[in-house]
Amino acid sequence: MFTITTPQQFLRQARKFFKKHPDLKPRFGKLLADLQTDPFSPYLELHPLTGKLTGCHAVRLTYSYRVTLTLFITEGEIVLLDIGSHDEVYR
Repeated sequence: MFTITTPQQFLRQARKFFKKHPDLKPRFGKLLADLQTDPFSPYLELHPLTGKLTGCHAVRLTYSYRVTLTLFITEGEIVLLDIGSHDEVYR
């Protein structure tokens, strides 16, 4: 079981994101539960990022929206970094 950490910056971004997309809250809750249980599950589509985001990973919330995160396997911790559209998250 992994623990999920949400820094203040992520919480601010999530608040803004869910003001615009309140319908995605239940899906995000399920995504967090699934990440805690098994972040490597194939249907989560966890993938490493390259370029300036090397060392980070991303999962798909919907076809258009992503959540970037840092995954610390040795400590069993997931740190959420960003939530938003594909272009916003990978900027």
